[in-house]
Amino acid sequence: MEHISVLLQETVDGLAVKENGIYIDGTLGRGGHSLEVVKQLKQGHLFAFDKDQRAIDESKIRLKDYLDHVTFIHDDFKNMKNDLEELGIDKVDGIMMDLGVSSPQFDDASRGFSYRFDAKLDMRMDQSQMLSAYEVVNTYDFHDLVRILYQYGEEKFAKQIARSIERNRQVKPIETTFELVDVIKQALPMKVLSKKGHPAKQTFQALRLEVNGELESLKQGLRDATSMLAIGGRCSIITFHSLEDRIVKELFNELSTVEQVDKRIPLLPEQMETPAFKLINKKPICASEDELAMNNRSHSAKLRVLERVKE
Repeated sequence: MEHISVLLQETVDGLAVKENGIYIDGTLGRGGHSLEVVKQLKQGHLFAFDKDQRAIDESKIRLKDYLDHVTFIHDDFKNMKNDLEELGIDKVDGIMMDLGVSSPQFDDASRGFSYRFDAKLDMRMDQSQMLSAYEVVNTYDFHDLVRILYQYGEEKFAKQIARSIERNRQVKPIETTFELVDVIKQALPMKVLSKKGHPAKQTFQALRLEVNGELESLKQGLRDATSMLAIGGRCSIITFHSLEDRIVKELFNELSTVEQVDKRIPLLPEQMETPAFKLINKKPICASEDELAMNNRSHSAKLRVLERVKE
């Protein structure tokens, strides 16, 4: 199962890699972005995080020529600050994250991420954790199901789908992805079912985000990541849907602006507060026409880059 890294060159270029720098890949995946970074390192080092042990194992093969420059860490990137402090690292020169699910995870039917394959409901990035999509679908009460469908899936028919799940699981547990798709279809009006796009897309997204705690991890991990940047250090983040992008955009804007001072107050230039960070790109970078033609996954990708300019 081939994985084509999205916005590969743009993300790595955004880091402005230094050959002796310390870098973090918060979402190693199959190692595409990491490979382009470690190729540029001489005395530098990369710390690569992933919740999916299989991703780490496969990336070790891809990065086999550069293993002296890489430390692999099987953990959620939200814990990167603590994990690196234990290794004596408190400042880094660059951090990148390619958020969401990788193509191999989607394409492996047994992982239960996709409505394109029939498989046991799972959706766990970290296969060692207890909570899976099966538990969410079969044990969450109506109100919690509605909450996650609205909040994480932006699903207009959240209440109807939650009722359909409740009704069906009283007869028997909803065990597979195709069973869930049928339950979702039962809840939706014909005008929605006849529209372009899969009717289960938003529900599956909501379940995946809930199972893996992705948005909460992003909020915590991103704030910790930016706090670890050395002066001149950069953070390159790729998002794939509006919920992720909003979190990144809002934090980057917060960090790169200061509270406005009344213009009537006389201040010398050196007395005026300046932000500790600056935006490298004020608008998100999107995939080129060539990449869009080659990699369908890149259509929704947005890259934002932030640089620390002072402590």
